[in-house]
Amino acid sequence: MRSSLTALDPHRASPSPGLMRTLVRLHRPALYGWTVLVLGLSALLLWLGGPLTDASVEAWRQFDACLSPTCSYDQAAIIRYKHIYLYATFATFVVPVLVAACAGAALTARDPENGTAKVASAQGVSPARWLAVKLTVPAVAVAAGTGLLVLLHHLMWSASQGRIDSVKAWYDTPTFYTNGPVLVALALVGLAAGALAGMVRRRSIAALATAPLAVALIWAALHAVLPRLWPTVTSVCNLDDGNGLAGDGITVGQGFLTSTGSRHPFTTDCGPYADFPECRRTVYNKLDATSFYHEYHPATHYWPLQLTATAILLAATALKSDRTRGRSAAARGRPRGPAEGRSHGAGRTGRPQPGASARQGQGPQGPCPDTRYL
Repeated sequence: MRSSLTALDPHRASPSPGLMRTLVRLHRPALYGWTVLVLGLSALLLWLGGPLTDASVEAWRQFDACLSPTCSYDQAAIIRYKHIYLYATFATFVVPVLVAACAGAALTARDPENGTAKVASAQGVSPARWLAVKLTVPAVAVAAGTGLLVLLHHLMWSASQGRIDSVKAWYDTPTFYTNGPVLVALALVGLAAGALAGMVRRRSIAALATAPLAVALIWAALHAVLPRLWPTVTSVCNLDDGNGLAGDGITVGQGFLTSTGSRHPFTTDCGPYADFPECRRTVYNKLDATSFYHEYHPATHYWPLQLTATAILLAATALKSDRTRGRSAAARGRPRGPAEGRSHGAGRTGRPQPGASARQGQGPQGPCPDTRYL
């Protein structure tokens, strides 16, 4: 008898493995679609990092060896690599984040529409546990797939360094976000933001429209503060140097330095490449400028910036997940309306049906589970 009661105790049962299998079967088409998408982008990145890179390298070797206007080189290979690199990088950057946001929105918003939460309630699973189990499968799939794409993109980009003259620098915005773990964290925060949007809007279409916008705002905020996440480096060069600003990387600020050490950002065309005599008469003497300054992040700051941004996004993921669990718990404690207030065995006229009292005593394992948190 005691073992039977234990088996029916919802607090002691362990339904997560069964729920996990149920959710995998339920979302199998979406998992198949995500797998095909990841494999397609992976094939594109491998093609770009292999044959296309080799063809572009050979074309640039021919171009650098040209000593006369009549010599020929494979210009099509250079242009082809450039265009496909742009398309592949953009797709690798945008697609996983949008897919994760839409998946999170659909997972939580469709519960009231398809009744999948009733299955969890029938097994005695709390809303918080149901939500955690429900988001585990897509979180693992999103992290694994996006991580693979990041690795392949970084390998492809590294294969072109020092070999292709037109290759994008490490601080190019799409390249920076696609080459490191910050993209995986951005996809996970997109999943969490989508889940929260679905819990708040409670309609699939509305949640699917809100989730990508929320992720775009998160990325815009991160991109705005990214240069301030790590101490910068400042280089100085003379006004008459003629070689431009010293230093190469993510620019934070640039302008003039005065004799007192104060800084004036560039506000005119009298920068490091301007006509020096004219600028000295009109700008430099007026500002008492003595040199140019360039505040930036060099290549050695790549990993500190990547890891700091990743940590911020993971913290945002945890915060949004906690808010989603809070919304789920609050929805369960919401007062039931008139329709929900009927007894489980009452018909349209309110008269109890035969066997209603027996069904009411069956508890959470019965055919009428408590779905008040929907």
